[in-house]
Amino acid sequence: MAYKAGNRTQMCLLPQSIEEYVASDAPVRAYNEFVEALNFAELGIEISPYKVGNSAYHPKSMLKLLLYGYSYGVRSSRKLEQETHNNLTFIWLMGGLKPDFKTIAEFRRTHKQALTRVLKQCARVCVKLNLIAGNVLFADGTKIRANAGRGRTHNKDWYDQQLAEIDQRIEQLLEQCEAQDQSEEGLASFVAMDKKLCQANRLKQKIHTALKEIEDSGKDKVNMTDTDCSIMHSIQGSHASYNVQTVVDDKHGLLIHTEPVNDPNDCGQFAKQIDAANDVLEKPCEIACADAGYADTDELEKIDSKDIKVIVPSQRQALHEEESPFSKSHFIYEKEQDCYVCPEGHRLNYRSTYKKNGKRTYKIEKAGLCRSCSHFGECTKSKEGRKLVRLRNEEVKQRLEAQYQEPASQEIYARRKEKAEHPFGHIKRNLKVTAFLMRGIKGVHAEISLLGTCFNLARMSTILGSAKLIRQLRAISIPDTA
Repeated sequence: MAYKAGNRTQMCLLPQSIEEYVASDAPVRAYNEFVEALNFAELGIEISPYKVGNSAYHPKSMLKLLLYGYSYGVRSSRKLEQETHNNLTFIWLMGGLKPDFKTIAEFRRTHKQALTRVLKQCARVCVKLNLIAGNVLFADGTKIRANAGRGRTHNKDWYDQQLAEIDQRIEQLLEQCEAQDQSEEGLASFVAMDKKLCQANRLKQKIHTALKEIEDSGKDKVNMTDTDCSIMHSIQGSHASYNVQTVVDDKHGLLIHTEPVNDPNDCGQFAKQIDAANDVLEKPCEIACADAGYADTDELEKIDSKDIKVIVPSQRQALHEEESPFSKSHFIYEKEQDCYVCPEGHRLNYRSTYKKNGKRTYKIEKAGLCRSCSHFGECTKSKEGRKLVRLRNEEVKQRLEAQYQEPASQEIYARRKEKAEHPFGHIKRNLKVTAFLMRGIKGVHAEISLLGTCFNLARMSTILGSAKLIRQLRAISIPDTA
């Protein structure tokens, strides 16, 4: 049997051009057409062939390299440089350009703000292609580690102590330099001393930055490496992390908005994230849905007041806990007299209001009524009698809980998990993103925007097919709204 064998020395009469390196329906062409369709003025990147100075790599080429690299889990600037030398699809995408890793890292660093807007334009492309309906939106969050160690997080006292030690060390180095001026023999070189002095001054600057962040933000502890991240708890343990918020469309599960926050909890994010997604869509959605982590009545009311149906379970509903016979829902609230009536017919009168959150407290009119009640110990164990707390918007909470129980709401909520968690699975498992490379919330926002765009493009390819997606991307353009 004959075997086929390659021959590296075989010469071709007409060698291939770079255009022939990839097939006409190769996925890389979709990334190329997507970047060509973007409005760089809206992104905030100036494209001018008449700039004075040395020639620079075209911003479109650099964005194509970052976006395509991230889509295959290649995020390191050094690995991206290697791909432009070794990978045919990267060589085709860059048209033979081979920027070094410093150029790639510098482009990503200087255009962080522009990169955060890429996903916004991607969502609007999806709207144009009729892939995003914008009627039902799902909000969710996940924790991704920051590029900082947990052990670098300290409180103000620790930083103050380190600052005093550094000042003392700098003073010692300056004294040594002065002594060296008087007698150079037998002492360390100026180069070594200057290096130590620079290191001490850099550390001092980092500590000052951390102390300023503690003062401005009101945090108890701040990480010296990345002052924007926070210690967050997850299944993988406790780490310096960011809480990545996303809003997903129901139609095909495509991302509309994503944003990193340093608040470990989701409960204060619902209105902010849904409003941001509506701004991208340039219209309000009809239904906004999230899990019980977002169950903050004040936040939910902000969206509910805009005539958007809110489907978010309370913690009790999410845990499927049955109400006790003496839970607050079994007490009757009489609005005119502003009091509650317990199941035994006794009144709980208004006592006070919390200034901070507007909650109102109600207490049994006579403590002896509770102590003499047959249900004492089950309804309450307090010798002062039963006490209730009513939210400022208690009626809204009750209405939203009832709204969640509707069959139509249950059907939508059942789809939430598969839609909202799909992007996280792709980013964390397929793209192997266990931590961010960039530091600071602006850099992290740029990275998650690129990763979100990569997810959308992968989904668009799956839904339409590469060849059809390439054709449709060539036919669209994004208007300049900057």
